[in-house]
Amino acid sequence: MTTQISGILLAAGRGARVGIEENKVYVEIAHRPLLLHALSPFLGSPLIDEIIIVVAREEKERAASLVQGMKKEIRFVYGGEQRQDSSLAGIEEATGDIVLIHDVARPFPSQALIARVITGVRQYGACVPVIPVADTLRYKDEASGLLGEQVRRQGLLRMQTPQGFKRELIRECLKMSNESLSDDAQAALAAGVRVWTVSGEAINLKITPTGDIELAEAVANLVPSVSAITQKRENDSSSQ
Repeated sequence: MTTQISGILLAAGRGARVGIEENKVYVEIAHRPLLLHALSPFLGSPLIDEIIIVVAREEKERAASLVQGMKKEIRFVYGGEQRQDSSLAGIEEATGDIVLIHDVARPFPSQALIARVITGVRQYGACVPVIPVADTLRYKDEASGLLGEQVRRQGLLRMQTPQGFKRELIRECLKMSNESLSDDAQAALAAGVRVWTVSGEAINLKITPTGDIELAEAVANLVPSVSAITQKRENDSSSQ
């Protein structure tokens, strides 16, 4: 039997750190709402069988109006108070054996990235994209002055989404968690589950401060060409 794969897009957050009053998933980047940018690679991926979008109750009609006539089945569920509540709501609605949980605040996941995560989940049960920390890291004091101690960056990783799991595995992990989670991998790790990693992508940036919107505008114009280059690299690697 073919494994079914569900894409779960988290769009219920308010995004207060972006510095705007409305939910940031409706902010337009290159004349398209953030939600549609994040949705596009899931729609285009032949590996994704269904899509669930987690929304705020009062925003369901607005979200639904943006996705009318899409070629894949899209269903909506309501988010909860915390991030893990929204993830769990999407998982409960999903029918796939594998779920990919993605923050809509990251508008540019590539189909190649989605494929890498799915491959990791099929092999290990839990897989997330990461990027090694390359910058020098330091602490500061309360007066904003730098402290002499330098943070060791060896082994430090920046976590990204989509994060993929066997559906029943992450469902049980989230149900067990009673703390506020910053991502779904945290719930799996807290339950003692080993989480595999694959290479993330610098272009898969997260929209938080207001300045990121300007950066996203620039990235949006590059996404088609960058995605084509990434896919070519994947194809070249698999043929060797």
